[in-house]
Amino acid sequence: MRKTFSIPGGIHPPENKLQSLGRKIRSAGLPPRLVLPLAQHIGAPAEPVVAVGDRVLKGQLIGRASGFVSVPCHAPTSGEVVAIGKHRVPHPSAMEAACITLAPDGLDEWIPHAGAGDYRQLDKSTLLQLIRDAGIAGMGGAGFPTAVKLATDKPIEYLIINGTECEPYITADDALMRERADDIVQGVAILRHLVAPANTLIGIEDNKPQALDAMTRAAAGSGIEVVTFPTRYPSGGERQLIQILTGKEVPSGGLPAAVGVVMQNVGTAYAVYRAIGHGEPLLSRITTVTGDAVADRGNFEVLLGTPVQHLMTLCGLRASAVARLIMGGPMMGFTLESAEVPIVKTTNCLLAASRREVPAPAPPQACIRCGMCAQACPASLLPQQLYWFAQGKEYDKLEQHHLFDCIECGCCSYVCPSNIPLVQYYRASKATITTMKRDAVKSEHARERFEARQQRIEREQAEKEARRKARSSKAGAPNQGSGSTDKAAAVEAAVARAAAKKAAADPAADAIARAQSARQSPPPAGGSQTAIAKLEQRLAAAEAKLQLVRDQGGDKVEAFANSVKVLQDKLTAARAQAVAGAPPAADAGQETAGRNGPAQPDGANAETPAPEPRDPAQAAIARAQAARSGNAGPVSAAQQAERLRQRLDKARERYDQARSSGNDQVEAFAAAVSKLEQQLQRLAAAPTVEPGDAAATNTPATVEQPIAQLEQRLLAARTILARAIAEDSPERAACQLAVDSLERELQEARPHPDG
Repeated sequence: MRKTFSIPGGIHPPENKLQSLGRKIRSAGLPPRLVLPLAQHIGAPAEPVVAVGDRVLKGQLIGRASGFVSVPCHAPTSGEVVAIGKHRVPHPSAMEAACITLAPDGLDEWIPHAGAGDYRQLDKSTLLQLIRDAGIAGMGGAGFPTAVKLATDKPIEYLIINGTECEPYITADDALMRERADDIVQGVAILRHLVAPANTLIGIEDNKPQALDAMTRAAAGSGIEVVTFPTRYPSGGERQLIQILTGKEVPSGGLPAAVGVVMQNVGTAYAVYRAIGHGEPLLSRITTVTGDAVADRGNFEVLLGTPVQHLMTLCGLRASAVARLIMGGPMMGFTLESAEVPIVKTTNCLLAASRREVPAPAPPQACIRCGMCAQACPASLLPQQLYWFAQGKEYDKLEQHHLFDCIECGCCSYVCPSNIPLVQYYRASKATITTMKRDAVKSEHARERFEARQQRIEREQAEKEARRKARSSKAGAPNQGSGSTDKAAAVEAAVARAAAKKAAADPAADAIARAQSARQSPPPAGGSQTAIAKLEQRLAAAEAKLQLVRDQGGDKVEAFANSVKVLQDKLTAARAQAVAGAPPAADAGQETAGRNGPAQPDGANAETPAPEPRDPAQAAIARAQAARSGNAGPVSAAQQAERLRQRLDKARERYDQARSSGNDQVEAFAAAVSKLEQQLQRLAAAPTVEPGDAAATNTPATVEQPIAQLEQRLLAARTILARAIAEDSPERAACQLAVDSLERELQEARPHPDG
């Protein structure tokens, strides 16, 4: 007698199996509709190969396997396809999936079919293809495609046939072994031929004496060993049964083939025999119907796609007595939200439980750290620690603690004195981690596609540039220079026309384009005043942005204030250089005399008018300066200082009023006071030039002209406001405040008629 081994953990819940073993397997009959999900297995769903209105025969292919880990779907009887679309399927979340609905015609007419003859004459690939074409998936509950599991190339020491059926209430495999043991053994022989194991074992718990006796008689002389062992839940788990029968432990994250083991269910072996021996695809399965809420309990051979409601009606369901309708057993099954879902390849039990059998769960209490869950865990995990990580959504730690080794047997929840639904936490966390990994794979694929696209675009641009250079070099050869020039001129003219058309349609864009053109165009010769004007424009724009940031309470006020201070320092330096007769600083946007030609003497400046700036705003400023110089004459430094003091007094008065009244523009008034104080300090530090001085007469920049500065800043602020209005920017209000403030300053700075 073969030695067996023990497993850690496990429990002994009430078995409740005798209720459904009183009668032999019966047929569930033909329902009025069959609903066949295209995904009754692990892996990719099948693809429909029929259309609504088609008549199909029993055993005919209606769904083709769509991948390596996939199996096809067949018509369980003859009839007409009446629908293809979403229908509710057996799932804990009551989800819908693609299904084919068939209306039986009652004829049960088969397609032509026959067995494969002597399977020993067929090679492994042919046999695997026959099993795959028959649509066989694991019948023990997992639903893994059988052909995929048998396709291993690793040496197999043990082929184990699982007849344990350890969960309470379920007796489908027990009944199958009692009544069809010979067919099961023939199916096991086909599996032995495929994987060539050194040992073939059929594992059966000692609470099934009749099934054990039937399988022992059927396997006599076949080289198949039937092994019995003590009953304990969940000894029917794949890893647990391997450890019980062989003493080997499957490594975490590994497959049984890694330790030289292949395992199949007794129902799967029976389906393989029907497929190879008779040419029949998987069309039905044995299902246990039990529970206090049904009058006629037992095991039924049910066509796949049969609605649960049909089976419940057949067994005399008492709807008023049903507390929960469970697909599977009470430990690992799930509650059905509707009885309209169909029977699928993995449906081994329907439990119509009363309130006595499945009482309402008690409210969960706080974990008392008793450790009973760890003692009961058959996978040697730490359920309490997994529970804390699941509650905290610490998914990386859940994986580090081998969450996916959990078989969701429910032992931890069963023994928990605090009634914590531990398995539900583990299932939810597994689903979340799986979704996150799938999303990460999709994101990585999207990133790779984006990078490949960018590389392709860069490559194409490089090729275009190479072709353009080749054409340019060819066009630049002798006797072809004038043609190249003409083409370049035509391109420039087309670009200019397009820019003019766009500017005419959008005034704000026109203002922005002019400002950019002014910044990019070379300054005129002797451009001290132009450099100062540009700095003043930049300073006005920076001050407007600083005011906007202050109004909005942003965190970049200090950075904008530093930028304003830098521009103020540059402007002061440019003015000082202009007064001293030095060329403007490079930062002011001016080139040296080497770019604009030799410097002109003062007399040349007085006789030759400076060229009018390109920017219309600059032209307007120049015209205003010319008009003032002809009417009012130069302004002395003393007069200018007096005007600044008057403006400073008014600004301080407004600041005091705003602070006393709690005005929200206090910071803006304070900034204006600070700015005027700085201007007055710069004027006091600048060299004094009298109005009658010849240098002052010949050089307009010898003294500061605040009106011209204010006009330039006002033009720049209006340009910014126009752009904000055109773009519907949230800065419109702040820009309008800046424009209003500059207009008031300009009005106050202009001389009054009374002198």
